[in-house]
Amino acid sequence: MHEDTDFDPPPIDTETPSVARMYDYLLGGTDNYVADRVACEQLLRIVPDTRALALNNRAFLRRVVRVLADRYGIRQFVDHGSGLPTRDNVHQVAQAVDPSCRVVYVDNDPTVLAHGRTLLDEDDESTLFLQADMRRTDDILDRPLVREMIDFDRPVAALFVSVLHCIPEQDDPKALVRRVAAKLCPGSFLVVCQLVSDDPSVREGVTRFMAEATDGNWGEVRPREAVHDFLEGLEIMPPGLMEVTDWHPDTEPRVLQSDDFIEYGGLARVR
Repeated sequence: MHEDTDFDPPPIDTETPSVARMYDYLLGGTDNYVADRVACEQLLRIVPDTRALALNNRAFLRRVVRVLADRYGIRQFVDHGSGLPTRDNVHQVAQAVDPSCRVVYVDNDPTVLAHGRTLLDEDDESTLFLQADMRRTDDILDRPLVREMIDFDRPVAALFVSVLHCIPEQDDPKALVRRVAAKLCPGSFLVVCQLVSDDPSVREGVTRFMAEATDGNWGEVRPREAVHDFLEGLEIMPPGLMEVTDWHPDTEPRVLQSDDFIEYGGLARVR
């Protein structure tokens, strides 16, 4: 595994919940701290479906990467907000289709960097771990190590899986997606899904709780129309944008959840 960072990683803050570590806990992982577990249990009291949602989202990530590699022949991936390495990481799913697949992981959490060093060491040549703020699009995609790993003259899949809700509206997540799309050649793809709710009280309650729990390292739960806005001007691929368990479902069982609080998204192609 190659590694690149914006800076010397700060000490890991074990007292403030981390979105990446909370997600790890919801998936049944062990790379989390008491503060993360307490915050998750509080969130589960607000929205009991949160654990099911996280499990379904991870299954969507596996499916969409497999579809991109197998059906569309994509061999290069940039995973924005990759989170803690766990089972069936992007490079493992893609390389099961073709061992030549190459992956750049981007995350700004120092915990993710620390565990990435350990858990992704098995693949020295075809993965790059980049500690960076994914909002710095030009800086990230123009770095020499990224350019060595990814040939932007060939199709690339840029993944924004369950991460845009970590970006507040004032930082313009729609503009971020557009900047990344502008860097990619025709035939490339973007994967976008994010937490949505049609219930304003759910959107406001979860957004407020997560902003307070993570000391402001959060964006917002949005209405599903926002996801359509993110991908405006791109070609939405079948079967369209939807609750992610309905996107190319396979034999993997859906974990039951309500429709009040979902991951919504899909796949779009750069024309």
